[in-house]
Order: sequence, then structure tokens, then C-alpha cells
Amino acid sequence: MRSIRRVRADEWEAVRDLRLESLSDPLASIAFLDTRANAQTHSDDFWRDRTARAAESDDGAQFVAEDDGMWVGSLTVLLRRPGATDHLERTASRLGADVVGVWVRPTHRGDGTIDALLEAAVGWAVARGAETVSLDVHVDNHRAQGAYRRFGFRETGEVTQSVAGRELRMTLAPSHSDDVPADG
Repeated sequence: MRSIRRVRADEWEAVRDLRLESLSDPLASIAFLDTRANAQTHSDDFWRDRTARAAESDDGAQFVAEDDGMWVGSLTVLLRRPGATDHLERTASRLGADVVGVWVRPTHRGDGTIDALLEAAVGWAVARGAETVSLDVHVDNHRAQGAYRRFGFRETGEVTQSVAGRELRMTLAPSHSDDVPADG
């Protein structure tokens, strides 16, 4: 049975291991702005700090999907306050949130795991006042684009260049999300 929850600070090893696994995915080069080789260079203290922030911060949260105790997916949501810049140097004009680091094990793709993770992220962001929830997806990552569209994200028309290549900006105005739980 699948459940969605925010990571806990003491789960840094599981967070690290899932990140390394996700960076080994055949589509990792167009899905992430990091590489497995780079991620493996980080110290245990890096992973402890990263996980503690993802577990306890009011500005970001990492959610995991569990199925019978095994982590089968994850994403992170980051609040962007007006005037703040993101990883592509875009400046936020209003309070919003960005979804990043989305990954679901191949065995759980197409079973609703991504939707459950997105519901948790949107609920968390809305509970903190976010007016929009956005994400960037590689122009060639059609499966992810389809999942995001099905959930309600729409293309903004903005295409940016990142280290992974050309990415589409997609956004969701979560006004329909009043019934989404704000776990975390």
C-alpha cells in the first residue's frame, strides 16, 4: 500500500541512496541538473544537512512515496518569495513554489505515484500561501510532460536553457487544491 510523507531528518542515508538511484536512471541526463558522479562526491555531512532542510524547513520540503516500506518515488518543493531567484536566475514576482527532483521507480510509473507526490507538494505549497506551483521539464521528456499535464500543469510558453538542455516551464494555479492535504 502506497503512502506519501515528508522525509525525516534522520533518513539522510535513504535520501542519499534514492538520489543516487534516480541519477542512474536512463533519462537522468534530461531529468536532473546533477550527475551520479557528482552526487557521489558529497560528504555524509552534506546529505545530513540536505535532508534536515528537506524535513524541517518552511521554505522547502522533500516528499517520498513508500510502498510496503520501500521508497518508490520522491520530489522536492521549494517556495520562491517575491524577488528571489531560482536556479535559472529567474526572479519571482509573487509567492510561488517550484517542484524539482521528481523521480519515480520504473516499477511504479503509471500507477498514480506521481499524482500522489504532486498532491502532497501542491498541498504543502498552498498551505504556505503559494499562488502558483511551477516546474521545468526537458523538451524531450515527453512522459514527464504528459504526467504533469494530466495533473493540471500547463505550459507557460517559456523555454529556457539549463545544463540538461532546453526545458519547458509549466505552471499550476492551485485554486482547485483546497481539498489537497498539506502534510508536512
